[in-house]
Amino acid sequence: MKLTRRITLRQLEVFCEAARQLNFSDVAETLSLTQPAITMQIRQLEDAIGLALFEKNGRRKTLTEAGRRMLEHASRILGEVRDTEQSLLALKGLSDGSITVGLVSTANHFAPRLLAAFSQLHPGIEVRFVVGNREALVTMLKENQTDLAVMGRPPEELETVSEALAKNPHLLVAPPTHALRGKRRLALRRLRDETFLQRESGSGTRGVMEEFFAAQGFKPRRILSLGSNETVKQAVMAGLGLSVLSLHTLALELRSGEIASLDVAGLPLQRTWHVVHLRRRPLSPAAAAFRQFLIAETARYLKREFAALI
Repeated sequence: MKLTRRITLRQLEVFCEAARQLNFSDVAETLSLTQPAITMQIRQLEDAIGLALFEKNGRRKTLTEAGRRMLEHASRILGEVRDTEQSLLALKGLSDGSITVGLVSTANHFAPRLLAAFSQLHPGIEVRFVVGNREALVTMLKENQTDLAVMGRPPEELETVSEALAKNPHLLVAPPTHALRGKRRLALRRLRDETFLQRESGSGTRGVMEEFFAAQGFKPRRILSLGSNETVKQAVMAGLGLSVLSLHTLALELRSGEIASLDVAGLPLQRTWHVVHLRRRPLSPAAAAFRQFLIAETARYLKREFAALI
């Protein structure tokens, strides 16, 4: 059984946390991921080894014998990886280097803060951000124009390596004077006579709204397309319509009361941020360091900054 090609470090990290808490919902909260993402990582690990790692004992999960043995080895492996990483970083020094990171426009609302923290640790590394919609980022990856990309759904059409970073909740937002503000668990059909504002074709945010409407069998009276999150937000504040947007674009407006979130059944939609790179393109030490920093710090930062706004 060749496990080295089938098991990822992320799977081991998720498994160790799941083995500690024995509750996938709590694990999802701790790692700022969705419960389906946790379940998928565990299932992939179980498929790789051909054995169940957890079993149900009444209403609780417990580790199987395979799970207990796996936990011993996984904990040791992750410890060795952390030690190796620190040793190599010290050897290389990471004193210089430059990388290009593609961001979907929604991620541009939080990624610069993470870059500032990374730059304090590695002041000699230059990180350049390129911002575009999801379609543009897929093209940049394909054409080797970016080392890493921060996006929602990884591209299925490319051979990539992706790691989940954090939850990405999407809310239905309205002007603060909207008549249904403050109502609890609204049925989406009550908004069928509203105008909805969506992003341009190729946007991941637009895709989220379209998928939600399709799943609900919902068709609003009127839809207008606009070219950026900022334009959509300004239009919502002006009373031109409603929209579905990522929480991570809305911090200032929600805190200041310029935009309201409507409590609609089925929302917030939980999507996931990923960091992605081409499988065939080896990462430089600088790019690998920034990728690892994003994996370690993004969920923690977003939870600290945005959890109180939902």
